[in-house]
Amino acid sequence: MARDHLPPRSTGSALLQPISDHLQIPLEQVNFVACQLFALVAAVWFRIFMSPSKTTPDVRHACVTLFGVYFVVFCFGWYSLHVFIMVVLSYSIMIHASSSSVHRYSFLAAMGYLTVCQISRVYIFSYGILTTDFSGPLMIITQKITSLAFQVHDGIGRRAEDLTPEQLRLAVRTRPSFLEYLSYHLNFMSVLAGPCSNYKDYIAFIEGRHVHMKLLDVNWKQKGHDKLPDPSPNRAVVHKLCIVLVSLVLFLKLTKMFPYMYIVDDSFIAEASFLSRLGYLYIITQVWRPKYYFAWTLADAVNNAAGYGFSGIDERGNSRWDLISNLNIWNIETATSFKMYIDNWNIQTATWLKRICYDRVPWYPTVMTFLLSALWHGVYPGYYFTFITAIPATLAARAVRNNFRHYFLSSRTRKLLYDILTWVTTQLAICYTVAPFSLLAVEPTIKFYRSMYFYLHIICIFVLLLLPIKPQRCIPKHAQNATTKNCFNNEKIK
Repeated sequence: MARDHLPPRSTGSALLQPISDHLQIPLEQVNFVACQLFALVAAVWFRIFMSPSKTTPDVRHACVTLFGVYFVVFCFGWYSLHVFIMVVLSYSIMIHASSSSVHRYSFLAAMGYLTVCQISRVYIFSYGILTTDFSGPLMIITQKITSLAFQVHDGIGRRAEDLTPEQLRLAVRTRPSFLEYLSYHLNFMSVLAGPCSNYKDYIAFIEGRHVHMKLLDVNWKQKGHDKLPDPSPNRAVVHKLCIVLVSLVLFLKLTKMFPYMYIVDDSFIAEASFLSRLGYLYIITQVWRPKYYFAWTLADAVNNAAGYGFSGIDERGNSRWDLISNLNIWNIETATSFKMYIDNWNIQTATWLKRICYDRVPWYPTVMTFLLSALWHGVYPGYYFTFITAIPATLAARAVRNNFRHYFLSSRTRKLLYDILTWVTTQLAICYTVAPFSLLAVEPTIKFYRSMYFYLHIICIFVLLLLPIKPQRCIPKHAQNATTKNCFNNEKIK
């Protein structure tokens, strides 16, 4: 099935090949980083010289789209046609499908096309080697296509009283024009590395309403201001670029010292104790995280540099630029529960999964959400091992928390002890769960789990068999409808 010894193919421009050869870094990765750095400069230019006060929304839409198209072609060459075909196909569905079924057809078309492309990657590229290829933008665009389709369905095809408050807030009541659709999906700020953002927030950004819309809840006259301030993203951008630089240095230095595949090395498994293998697993997980910190924080900085991503004012009066941030590093490293880790890792993807799957499926929402996440990531078996393992791990962690946490809240000492214990178990559980995500293939994954004696699987099964699982509380239908009606009335007032 796999062609293990073939080098990854180069699909994009060869202009930066000398730099790739000098740094001994694959050309695809060099092209990606170069485009993101150029996007950072273009974002600053766009915010200053293409501001809403100086040009029209249509010109801003066209500008960000042209830059985005160029970046995709530069990075992926002819393979960028997949991106454009998916966007045009989805817009055709958006325009011609009925409001009652647009979300279904869009979901099937986008996920189906993405899956076909993911299957082709297994044969076109080296099996087991991750490369920066066209599937990355396809994954982001799939999120946007499905999110917008569901929001149009909520806004046009459903009654307001049947929506949750969040669905009502995000509902889109007018189908987008072709230019707006292209801009939302192909804008240069997010086309390569995301993140996915809400359509209404993006349109407000293009039209110049983004910042003021987030400031409406603050009474600035009582704070001594005569008019709404114009917060600058410069401080947030510089802070995030510092994180980007540190993450890049750590990743380049440490990954050479701690190779990931060493956890399935025969001599290491035979000679090292279980605790030693567990310790090395934790180290390599920490070592490989900065790769994601680098890519996602840089993408966030690009959006902020363009003026997008403002989320309001914190309790100290400082501007917050985390509306579309994809991670919270401090909460990830200090997570004391599986849920806390998931909520702060790849935040926008988790939000997408919640809004189109978890909040909508009638049966087994946790199971269905993890399975959709696996399918969205690709067809490597390691992805399915990771997300299927995450299902009992999440349920077991929830059961332990519901049955024991209240015993530790009577004093600070007990609470501290609980936090330490849950931090250790959470971090080790995450390391165990995500290992197949990097191993990818079946053989090394099974080998790894055998070397770890399937300890987490066994613990989770015992927990779920022995501990009572409290049913999740839900809002009664009449109460939910009342809340929705209030939100609908507020929406009409705005």
